[in-house]
Amino acid sequence: MEFANKEYFLLLLLAIPYILWYVMYRKKSEPTLRMADTYALRFAPRSWRVVLMPVQLLLRLLAFTMLVVVLARPQTHNSWKNETVEGIDIMLAMDVSTSMLAEDLKPNRMEAAKNVAAEFIGGRPNDNIGLTIFAGEAFTQCPMTTDHSSLFSLLQNVRTDIAAHGLIEDGTAIGMGLANAVSRLKDSKAKSRVVILLTDGANNRGDISPMTAAEIAKSMGIRVYTIGVGTTGNAPLPPAATGLPQYVNLPVEIDEKTLKGIAAATDGDYYRAKNNRELGQIYKEIDKLEKSKLNVRQYSRRYEAYQPFALAAVIALLLEILFRITIFRRIP
Repeated sequence: MEFANKEYFLLLLLAIPYILWYVMYRKKSEPTLRMADTYALRFAPRSWRVVLMPVQLLLRLLAFTMLVVVLARPQTHNSWKNETVEGIDIMLAMDVSTSMLAEDLKPNRMEAAKNVAAEFIGGRPNDNIGLTIFAGEAFTQCPMTTDHSSLFSLLQNVRTDIAAHGLIEDGTAIGMGLANAVSRLKDSKAKSRVVILLTDGANNRGDISPMTAAEIAKSMGIRVYTIGVGTTGNAPLPPAATGLPQYVNLPVEIDEKTLKGIAAATDGDYYRAKNNRELGQIYKEIDKLEKSKLNVRQYSRRYEAYQPFALAAVIALLLEILFRITIFRRIP
């Protein structure tokens, strides 16, 4: 246990003069009765009340001591522990364009990608993981963190209709998405730094080309694993994405050449997911990446621990008052 305000313990020195006063001068201030001869009372046994009279002093001192302890703010011990764990730094770059609402994966590409990504994150508790989302533009949904509960929340809050409702420019800016993810990894000290880029289309937006972003990643020693999502042929796009009263068959146009080029340039791999099972298997394969050692400093949270001492002070004070007005009551 630690004390935030140790200097308050100096107040305990005030108990010394009080004890001296009680021993040396208190009897002189008590009421007295003059008697002609006390010989008959000299050998009279003392009553139990007289024997227990110092209990009042002890209770007062206990209450005072507990009050000083409360003022010193006792806290649970803040224990720090350094340990080495295996982990890497990962940025997930996820396409959120309107075409990700296609239902060739169930319930749609976007939800399937989110579910598999959540399972992937849950299996890597020691990794720093962040999330970039992109359509016609890109931004960081969650910076790299080991607080995976917050990451889960932000991942689930990625709306499947974000581009369809104009909250972000529609399109597929693969280069911008990759560049955003790389920018989050540039200051990382981990030996292994990885971007997992998932898209279902071809680059048609953005100021940075995919291969330029790949060259930037390569120069920083960042590996990029690319995933193309979508079946072959056509995929059904729901009315919510098109505004039309019926489903529309959307041609699947994944720029595999570019995605393979990004992966090859950065010593990564390219994967194609045509269904939910294949998408899950891809993340399991990526899960086998090499891991580097990270030094993690763990600590326990501080909690105020004054409550037992405050309770003891109150009980001691109440008992002292109770004894003084009952069994130790004096007349006059």
